[in-house]
Amino acid sequence: MREIPRETVQTFTIGGDLEVRRIGYGAMRLADGHEPGPTGMAAHIWRGPADREGAIRLLRRAVELGVNLFDTADSYALGAGEEVIAEALHPYAGGVSVATKIGVLRPSPTEWVPLGHPAYLRQQAELSLRRLRVERIDLLQLHRIDPDYPLADQIGALKRLRDEGKVRHIGLSEVSVDQLRQAAEITPIATVQNMYNLATRQHEDVVDHAAAHGIAFLPFFPVAAGAHAGPGSPLAEVAAEIGVTPAQASLAWLLRRSPTVIPIPGTTSPEHLAENVAALSVELSDAQYDRLSAVVAPE
Repeated sequence: MREIPRETVQTFTIGGDLEVRRIGYGAMRLADGHEPGPTGMAAHIWRGPADREGAIRLLRRAVELGVNLFDTADSYALGAGEEVIAEALHPYAGGVSVATKIGVLRPSPTEWVPLGHPAYLRQQAELSLRRLRVERIDLLQLHRIDPDYPLADQIGALKRLRDEGKVRHIGLSEVSVDQLRQAAEITPIATVQNMYNLATRQHEDVVDHAAAHGIAFLPFFPVAAGAHAGPGSPLAEVAAEIGVTPAQASLAWLLRRSPTVIPIPGTTSPEHLAENVAALSVELSDAQYDRLSAVVAPE
């Protein structure tokens, strides 16, 4: 009997009242024009987009394609990432929401330093409000937990902002299940943003915990790459079977992995943007999902 693919749920409601489509847009790659750095890796996310008008067109095109969740951070190009989103999308009509992150200091192009002093977190949130041109941030995420300050103080700073009406929902980034539980004892946590894709699976327990508690899981670097995605790989084979690209099959696997997963792929290419958004309509059969799940054994 022919397997019938499971239909992908198109939306998820973050925090019980913020409905978004389950393919968002990660704006980190807009910075620097994504020029290669000295080690051959991505740019240091230090300057605003080299092609500002192109970035604005891309962001507006994303909205036209149905994207309504945009993820950025105050540390991306020292706030320029938030500014270009506001220039392109403010006043955020049609249900468009912006998530940003605070809690990382950028003393130089190569340094990303967690800083969880409550006064610093509050200052950065206030600056994000100004740059995004809003009175309330839809989703404010702690970029990294700073081990030099009590978690309660860091989460408490975000909670106070929410209590004042300046933040709608609170999230965390690169955290463990234990850290999620500790934070949730202080205030409701709506999202967690960890690195996760078909080949990077060290946060399986966080994905499962988020699903069990109705927390949105926003995987960054969600598109699997490398040898396992090359010609002859299970990913390439599954993609060919259903007539999509390996990137689309990779995103479809994430969408199937958990109903609370919301991938936020980033790109500077209008073609790749359309390709990523179209992954929301890609359906995997049970057998295809299982084959992809076996690409890398969970840690």
